[in-house]
Amino acid sequence: MSPPAAGVIPARLSATPNKWVVTISVAFGSLMATIDSSIINVALPTIRGELGASLQEMTWVSTAYMVAMVIVMPLTGFLGAMVGQRNLYLGSLALFVTGSMLCGQAHSLEALIAFRVLQGLGGGALQPTQQAILRQTFPPHEQGMAMAIFSMVIMLGPAIGPVLGGWIVDNYHWPWIFYINLPVGLLGIFMTWRNVHDSDDVRDANAVRARAMKANFDYAGLVLMVIAVGALQFFFEEGAQRDWFDSKVVVAAAFAATIGAAAFVIRELTATAPIVNLRLFRDTTFAAGTAVATVMFGLLMGSMFLLPVFTQEILRFPATLAGLVLMPRTLAMMAASLVVGRLYNRVPPAWIVGFGVVLFAVGNYQLSHVTLETGGTDMIVPLVITGVAFACLFVPLTTAALSRIERHHLPDAAGLNSFFRQIGGSIGLTVFTTFFTRYTAEATSALRDHVTYLRPELSHLAFADRLQLAAIKGRIAIQGTVLGFEKAFLVQGIVFLLVIPLLWFLRVERAAKPAHVELPAE
Repeated sequence: MSPPAAGVIPARLSATPNKWVVTISVAFGSLMATIDSSIINVALPTIRGELGASLQEMTWVSTAYMVAMVIVMPLTGFLGAMVGQRNLYLGSLALFVTGSMLCGQAHSLEALIAFRVLQGLGGGALQPTQQAILRQTFPPHEQGMAMAIFSMVIMLGPAIGPVLGGWIVDNYHWPWIFYINLPVGLLGIFMTWRNVHDSDDVRDANAVRARAMKANFDYAGLVLMVIAVGALQFFFEEGAQRDWFDSKVVVAAAFAATIGAAAFVIRELTATAPIVNLRLFRDTTFAAGTAVATVMFGLLMGSMFLLPVFTQEILRFPATLAGLVLMPRTLAMMAASLVVGRLYNRVPPAWIVGFGVVLFAVGNYQLSHVTLETGGTDMIVPLVITGVAFACLFVPLTTAALSRIERHHLPDAAGLNSFFRQIGGSIGLTVFTTFFTRYTAEATSALRDHVTYLRPELSHLAFADRLQLAAIKGRIAIQGTVLGFEKAFLVQGIVFLLVIPLLWFLRVERAAKPAHVELPAE
């Protein structure tokens, strides 16, 4: 018997536990994984001083986690077929909790990096598996609401991570940024074990796929994927720190990523039982939704990097306050996600995404007018606008991208979707960091050209107050940095408008609310 197509609910699913109980059960893991991608950043100076590491060495604490997590994401479908989705989620969460406990006990940089790798390997499958479980649990007419909840969970993590990390470092010892995962993770393991179960149709399809994979195990695909993805993530994480192509290590990473990716794609499209199902990109809706989501997440990561830097480095806000200033965007996104989830079946997703694109451009245009006099309250309106924009973007994109994927292929599709979002985030962070640095240097240089001893109001400083001259130069550097922020925000908004043509491919076949449960064919 062939598995039912997407949108068809087998009669055997009627015994599935309450969808809201399942939702709560699988939310803990993804929330912790996303929090841990950013919570450690505010603690790095403290950890660095205690472990006696250099700033360059400390970047590996974050890089190791991200590389390990990204490598696992595309393998979600393969691993889920081999051990079952529920078991994969439980095993990943247990590995993540174990890695968190060991990170808190690390007494050397090498140990901390190794345990962060373990933590990342556990966290990589949590997001895609949660997404697949929600898609398989909610009926077709409630898929928008399911993805609204998923969006709230994975967007909440990066937002509260710096705030929570700053509060813990200010009031406790840095290992508690890891220890806090233990009670939450154990609760998540218990609730998942108790309430989440693989449906019969997905279990049957996975059993068939597992037999094919065991008979034709794709060793070459696995090796090529680890090389390509690991090298690519290293390139984006470490490139800026090592002056890009002036570093032989970065050049080697770029070469390995390019050759490895090309060989991996060829291998997966020709393998009998590929370890990653790249054929899913034949679905134009999945391809377009994933492409737009990749761009969107890149811009999100760029924005989430620039704003904390601006509030802390220019406005001199403490880390905790800087995180709280950004909370209006998170709260607006969470509230708007619920509304967008309900609108999904009533309004074409391309319209909702297009509205979100325009909102994001408007919000970033407002952020491009920040000055040294800008306060936390002045940023509320543009942050709320961009928060609503992200809800209009993320909810329909994640829902539409997987709308035509068969139920037993959802883990593969969710893993690929999560993988490209993460890669997009790495690219966006790298690109906008580079743009910001360049814009700041150009603006500072232009301002200095206008501050010379030839100006009447400065001529007396040539032989007088050198301290006042140094203060003027300091103000020039600060003003140049502000102008760099302004231009980076403006470019973000303009670039995002370029994704509008891709919305042509976001055509979704609507699933009407079923009047009865359709029985599978015998």
